[in-house]
Amino acid sequence: MSTDIDRLKGSIVPLVTPFDEEGRFDEKTFQRLIDFQIESGSHGISCTGTTGEPSSLSLEEREYVIETAIRHVGGRVPVVPGTGTNNYEETLRLTRHAQRLGADAALVIVPYYNRPSQEGLYRYFRALADEVDIPVIIYNIPGRTAANMEPSTVARLRRESKNIIGIKESNKNFEQVSWVLHLSGRDFLVYSGIETLCYPMLCLGGAGHVSATANLLPGEVARLYDLTAAGRWEEARDLHYQLLELNDVLFVETNPGPLKYAMGLAGMIHPRLRPPLCEPSPENQEKIRTVLAKYGLLAKERSES
Repeated sequence: MSTDIDRLKGSIVPLVTPFDEEGRFDEKTFQRLIDFQIESGSHGISCTGTTGEPSSLSLEEREYVIETAIRHVGGRVPVVPGTGTNNYEETLRLTRHAQRLGADAALVIVPYYNRPSQEGLYRYFRALADEVDIPVIIYNIPGRTAANMEPSTVARLRRESKNIIGIKESNKNFEQVSWVLHLSGRDFLVYSGIETLCYPMLCLGGAGHVSATANLLPGEVARLYDLTAAGRWEEARDLHYQLLELNDVLFVETNPGPLKYAMGLAGMIHPRLRPPLCEPSPENQEKIRTVLAKYGLLAKERSES
C-alpha cells in the first residue's frame, strides 16, 4: 500500500456517469467533466459511487468507467472509484480491478439490501481488506443500505486492517462522526457524504468531503476545504451558507436525478438517467431551475460569465 494518505484529503468529487441519448456511457463528456474538475481545483476524483448510478451499470461497464477515469486523470489528482456491491465476489473483482489500474483508494459501500449484522459487516470488510493491497475507504450510507456501520465496528476494522484508512459518512446522525473519530483515532480519514454537513464535519476534524454539489461548483466546494486547512474558519462558514440552498435542492429527490437535471440545465451533460431513476417531477424541476438561476448556473448565464 503505497498511497500517500495526505493526498486523499480535501474535496473528492463523486462524478455522475453521463449517458448519451440512447443511454450509453458518454466517454467524451465524462473526460470533459474530469478536466473541468481538475482545472477548477478539486482535490480528487471518484466515480461509480452513488452519484455515478453504479446499480444501473453492468460490472463490465463499471470496470470500463473506472479504467476511463484513471487513464484520463493520468495521475493529476488521486482517483477513488466506488467498487462496492452487495455481493462479496463482485466487490472483490471490482476492487482488484481498481488496484490493478493504479487507483489511489477504493470506496466500498456497506452492502445494501442484505441488512447484515455488525459481525457480518466486520467479516465482509476484513475479508476484502485481506485480499487486496489498495487502501479501502468504507462508505456508510444507511439511507441507501438499510444498515449502519456502527463506530465500534469501524474502530475494530481500523485496528485490525492496515489498509482500511477511512470512512465516508453519509449519515444524518451527526453524533456518530464524533464517535468514529474518538474510537478510531483522529488521524482516521472521515469524509462527509452529506452536502449540508461538509463544513461541520471539517470542524470535527474530518479529512474532507465527497460532495455531489462539486459536479456543478467544484471550485467553491474545494475552497471550503482549503479555507479550513488554512485556518480561515469565518470565510469557510460564509461559504457553507452560500452553498446551502444549492446543496439542499440537489437532494429534493433521489440522487442523482436532481443533479443530472441541473447539469443538463447548465449545459454540462445530456441529463439521461437509467431506469428505475427518472427526471424530477415538474414541480421539483422548477425548484431546481429557480435555485440554479440564483447561482448563475443556467447554460445561458454560464456562457455569458
